[in-house]
Amino acid sequence: MTLKTPTTTPTPAAPAFASFQGVEVIGQSILSIVNGMELAQARALRILAENGISPLEAKSWYPMPALLKSFSLVFEKIGPSTVRTIGRKIPENAQFPPDIDSLEKVLRAVDPTYRMNHRGKGHIGGYHFESVDKRNAKMRCDNPYPCDLDYGLLEAITDKFRPKDSLWVRIEHDPKSCRRRGDVACVYTVSW
Repeated sequence: MTLKTPTTTPTPAAPAFASFQGVEVIGQSILSIVNGMELAQARALRILAENGISPLEAKSWYPMPALLKSFSLVFEKIGPSTVRTIGRKIPENAQFPPDIDSLEKVLRAVDPTYRMNHRGKGHIGGYHFESVDKRNAKMRCDNPYPCDLDYGLLEAITDKFRPKDSLWVRIEHDPKSCRRRGDVACVYTVSW
């Protein structure tokens, strides 16, 4: 079980789509949008198609600016809870190496996995793990995706890899650093 910290949801800061020209995202990763919108899959496919992501194929590569615009529209038209649900679906489509057998290992593996699903020139940000102590860590997310997506992703990962000796995993979004406000990164504390 993941304990959630309530947050307010201001309008997201507009990402600089043009700064990600030349960066591409694998279709398998984009399928998380469709899977995350179970009750509105046709709407998800329409939003993606309106932004040039059509037909959506798992092994094809698509421009990152088109995906970021799609996320912006999903946030605006459907809401942040849907974006968070999309984030929770990402691990369902991800393959984890067999040696990933702990929460710390999976949190460390988020960044390399992210990089395997993106290609091209330029800075794409990432997921930066920092161990605080035996049962606490920080994740610094400086990628261009909405923070609600990262929150959902971290929830799903911590649910899946919660240590057997922990009753819960707590994720808190540090209010001092948020991309929605225009900061470079969001920082999450993870405790178990």
